[in-house]
Amino acid sequence: MRINWILHILMPVSIVLAFAWAPPVQALGDAGRIIFFHVPVAIVSVAAFLLSGLLSILYLFYHGERFPMLAEKSHNSACLGMLFVILTVITGSIWARISWGSFWNWDPRETSIVILLLVYIAYFSLHSALGRSGSRDRITAVYLIFAMAMVPFFAFIVPRVYPSLHPDPIINPDRQVHLEERMKLTLLASAVSFMLLYFYMFSIMNRMSILKKKIGDRHE
Repeated sequence: MRINWILHILMPVSIVLAFAWAPPVQALGDAGRIIFFHVPVAIVSVAAFLLSGLLSILYLFYHGERFPMLAEKSHNSACLGMLFVILTVITGSIWARISWGSFWNWDPRETSIVILLLVYIAYFSLHSALGRSGSRDRITAVYLIFAMAMVPFFAFIVPRVYPSLHPDPIINPDRQVHLEERMKLTLLASAVSFMLLYFYMFSIMNRMSILKKKIGDRHE
């Protein structure tokens, strides 16, 4: 079964589970159901940035000889990572408004995600500034590897070093998922749905990149 058909089934099911089956979040009530969207898009944004860095490493080693279009694929994954991290900030701000009464509190988690946003905004600025330069792909690949190395630091380490208003991580130091069983299943379904959405969008963007390259080659 193709990924789009799985996505067309699983995404609506996840939405129904989030709003009609999972119990309200303790202390937040029904407003806390945003957890089923905030956490999955955050997971996808990290995965997209990491994949972008890994594809960049492959590009530097093989230069497209074994794996074609690596530079374009790493760029596409970074674009999607940027989209999902913006969704993470938006949903996180809504959660902050519900929990703490303000959309933004400069909590360590919020601050670290802003820094990560700036790192990737700088990447897109660099990519655009280099234009059609022959060295663009190599330079931006090195930058994406550098950015990938920063993702775990800002996404996982910094928020745990400093005191935070943010709730404890869903997966805690004792390696237990502190959620009611229906909430666990709903969160899992939602995470898988958004991950499939990422891969579906990634595959479309890669096909578009291939078509763009073929059209460009014909006009040369």
